[in-house]
Amino acid sequence: MEMPIRGARSEDGAALGSADKDELSGKIKEQKIVVDELSNLKKNRKVYRQQQNSNIFFLADRTEMLSESKNVLDELKKEYQEMENLEKTKIKK
Repeated sequence: MEMPIRGARSEDGAALGSADKDELSGKIKEQKIVVDELSNLKKNRKVYRQQQNSNIFFLADRTEMLSESKNVLDELKKEYQEMENLEKTKIKK
C-alpha cells in the first residue's frame, strides 16, 4: 500500500515529503530489529521466510537470511542518507 506524498513540491522536487522520510526511518528501525533478532538466534533454531503476498512460509537458512537482512538494512540506510544529502543540497541553493 503506497502512502501519498504530503510535503512534496510539484515543481522540481525541491522538497521531499516528510512522510517519505518518516516511512523510510520506520523501515530502517524495523530492519534493525530483524537483523538483531536473527543475530541473537541460537544456531539450531529454524527460520522461516514468508512467501510474498501469501500466508505460506518456507524453511530458510539462518545465515542467508541474516546476510540478506543486513544488505537490505544497508540499502535502506544508503537511501535515507541520499534523502538527507538531497535536502541539504536543496536548502543551500
